[in-house]
Amino acid sequence: MSKVSPKYLVASLAFIFVICASLVIPNEEMVFEDERVFKILESLGSIETEKFPDTKEFGVSAKRGQELIEKGFSSKPGGGKTKKQSKHFVCTSCHNLKKEDPDLRFSDPQARLEYTAQKDMPFLQGTTLYGAVNRESYYNGDYYKKYGDLVLPAKNNIREAIQLCAVECAQGRRLHKWEVESILAYLWTIDLRLHDLELSDEEFVFIDAAIQNSTDQDSAIALIQSKYLDGSPAHFGDAESSRQAMKSLKGEPENGKLIYENGCLHCHANRKYSYFLLDDCDLTFKYLKKKQGSYTDHSIFQAIRFGIYSVAGRKSYMPQYTMEKMSDQQLKDLESYIDMRAE
Repeated sequence: MSKVSPKYLVASLAFIFVICASLVIPNEEMVFEDERVFKILESLGSIETEKFPDTKEFGVSAKRGQELIEKGFSSKPGGGKTKKQSKHFVCTSCHNLKKEDPDLRFSDPQARLEYTAQKDMPFLQGTTLYGAVNRESYYNGDYYKKYGDLVLPAKNNIREAIQLCAVECAQGRRLHKWEVESILAYLWTIDLRLHDLELSDEEFVFIDAAIQNSTDQDSAIALIQSKYLDGSPAHFGDAESSRQAMKSLKGEPENGKLIYENGCLHCHANRKYSYFLLDDCDLTFKYLKKKQGSYTDHSIFQAIRFGIYSVAGRKSYMPQYTMEKMSDQQLKDLESYIDMRAE
């Protein structure tokens, strides 16, 4: 039997070590912070295609979808412009188009208020459309109380959720198929990215290794999905309950100022989306203070907790802030700001 030289043996062992290590340790990073979450999940074996737009439908384009969302109308596939989807609202009346929660695992109204103020975004009743295609459910919780069985087809179907929003929330017309698919195409341009999930370095490495080595894929999927809510919780408050709860709370006028300027004025300044004008005039705050104890539409308690419903001849309305969108503490802060300005 021939002898193997020590030099050859060492070289062979080193080669084997490199080969074995390559099966465990990624050679080159495959996961980057700007990677789309759905692409990473797809790489891990979690494939979902029913939310993808039907691009075979004539006229579908993300550009048209963005126009419908922001302007309420778009160019028709065959030429000309569409009829305005609603005379009263556009999607951005109630929904932001950017990330609005610093931590996507929680629906925290105060964190959202501070984050949106920092990013120069309005503080709105609806959940942002950013990442909407990454969610699994829509019109959750108490929205059944408002829309009844209309929410059932929309609950787990984003297309039906878009239609419900168009007809009921926006008080407009039903969308054509190419319009729905175009909106969906646009929503896929604002889906979640990995940097939105605030992953640690160790979590990045774990996900990267799971993709490259085809190991622990279910755990990697679970890790990613644990970093964001699969639907927005929604619980309606009650004006009287809020009044009682606020008696034990101390208001912070500066926080209330943020709510007034970034929330109330978004719709009411210059009557942008409302018949009821709000501004920075002292008389306006005196009027709001006077109406606080009433049960009319101009009471902040009634408007915020119940919303303002459509009536004959006036289809536009104000959607209420759920408890997840505005807390009793924030309502107290708004009250304290109004009181301060009214003095």
